[in-house]
Amino acid sequence: MLGYVPLLTFLLVVLFSILVVRIGTVALTMTGLSRDVAAFQAQSAFSGVGFTTSESEYVVSHPVRRRIIRFLMLLGSAGLTSAMATLVLTFVGNTPTEMMYNGVWMGAGLVALYIFGKSKLVDKGLSRFIEAALTKWTHLRVFDYEMLLGLSKGYSISLVKVKPGSWLEGRTLRELRLRDEGVLVLAVYKRSGKEEVYLGVPSLDLRLEAGDTLVCYGPSEVLSNLPERIKGVKGELEHARAMAKQALREQEERADEERLMREGKHRN
Repeated sequence: MLGYVPLLTFLLVVLFSILVVRIGTVALTMTGLSRDVAAFQAQSAFSGVGFTTSESEYVVSHPVRRRIIRFLMLLGSAGLTSAMATLVLTFVGNTPTEMMYNGVWMGAGLVALYIFGKSKLVDKGLSRFIEAALTKWTHLRVFDYEMLLGLSKGYSISLVKVKPGSWLEGRTLRELRLRDEGVLVLAVYKRSGKEEVYLGVPSLDLRLEAGDTLVCYGPSEVLSNLPERIKGVKGELEHARAMAKQALREQEERADEERLMREGKHRN
């Protein structure tokens, strides 16, 4: 039985690592990150890989997220060291037969842990439990941005780059009438020499130049096509078609609103 102690310890360390990364993912999600970004950053921090991306810079610039990442890095260094030590002890000093049995049991245990880690049912239950615990014992606030912004309903937030010769270049936000396409410009990044200036509430009279970046919210289809729209008749036709589609969307939304109001009156 004692021969299996290092193997069991190794599997417990792996299980502990899975749970820590899951806790880190939920905690980062509760600060406003998307689930995919939160999972990637939590895994990177715990494993010590430290990918240098714009997302990483965005994470470490936030004080709460920085503390979460530091916590994951601390536990990750201890967890990886423990895993390697117990892995070595699992096979050192054993007979070939014992090593074979240990290898078989280790493989079976890792497969079981992999299924456990990938199970959507387990993920849903664990995430709810972790979220409830973090809400109770920490000051993290839960923001379900996918639900709040309708990101699963055909809307998205996107960075729109103003390219030379694009339909956006040289025009003010007022002239572009992006709102008529269902697009809201939330912010603009403009170049000022070697610096980049962030305009959180851009004026409608702001004139866009090549190299500017717009933070936009609106229909995913429109946002994906907007950076490639070129000046001239073709660009204006695309703008007109986008406005026509938005008019239909608003008409459907008004119909849904009226239907809900009628249903509400009937219930009352």
